[in-house]
Amino acid sequence: MSKIKYNIALLGGRGFVGQEIIKIIDKHNFFDLSSIYSSSKAGEKINSYHKNPELKYSDLNKNLQLDGVDIVICALPNGESSKFVDKIEKIDNSIVIIDIGSDYRFDKNWFYSIPEINNISSGIKRISNPGCYATASQLSIAPIKDIINLKVSCVGISGYSGAGATPNDKNNPKIINESIFPYSLSNHTHEKEIKKHCYSKVSFSPHVADFFRGILVTSHFSLSEKLNVEEIIKIYDDFYTNNKLVKIQKDPPLIKDVINTNYAIIGGYSISDDGHDLVTCCVIDNLLKGAASQCIQNLNVTFGFEESLSLEDTFN
Repeated sequence: MSKIKYNIALLGGRGFVGQEIIKIIDKHNFFDLSSIYSSSKAGEKINSYHKNPELKYSDLNKNLQLDGVDIVICALPNGESSKFVDKIEKIDNSIVIIDIGSDYRFDKNWFYSIPEINNISSGIKRISNPGCYATASQLSIAPIKDIINLKVSCVGISGYSGAGATPNDKNNPKIINESIFPYSLSNHTHEKEIKKHCYSKVSFSPHVADFFRGILVTSHFSLSEKLNVEEIIKIYDDFYTNNKLVKIQKDPPLIKDVINTNYAIIGGYSISDDGHDLVTCCVIDNLLKGAASQCIQNLNVTFGFEESLSLEDTFN
């Protein structure tokens, strides 16, 4: 792909993830936003996009205008993207579409991609961006997948931004104030996602806590080989040696260390006395590596750029 600039239409610019995408593309050398659609902010200026200070939200409820558009990012609530994909394909089937929601994560015609794991290549036209919990869990599982014995147990704690901007129990201050709220403790959609794309014998239990952003996933493994902490760390180091956005450390990582960054940190490695039971911790910013920046990371690779292009900065 030889173009120097690629034009993007963003569907769903009002939400938390949409706002992060706008900030990232504002700093990207090769991606520009030509239009941003919202069902509630049509006509309003987009103050966070400095490349084009006159750009205003377009009405998502009206016909999409995609002339000259190379990429469509769907940053819509789960179940909404599929309503627009057929329309986009009828306008121009050559447009690259990436969906941040869950609509296509189990569709064989869409490429599901955590770039560090799934080896996305240039030229892919339909990309399904992974879920936030599923990202942190799979980053923890993938390096040792071949030496796991039996079931993996993952416990996730997320800030309430993961519940979206629309009021619900998982972002209700009366419920989560100074507390942790467990929900969907079995058969969560991200558990199904992990089983489909990484490791089939896994249980996942999510919780939402009284902070805005960030995720911690603690994973428990039974190993088929006896290993010590140093050997485990080397396995993770070797697996992610060429990936700039995954950091490996011995100490337990803290959510505050990844807030407003595009990095995942995996650490806290603890081994049982017999060398067969392992615990790891992974932290990411759910709005960035768990959504917006992983989207741009996937697009970077798809269009032949370095995967971490414009993603190694901290966003405030």
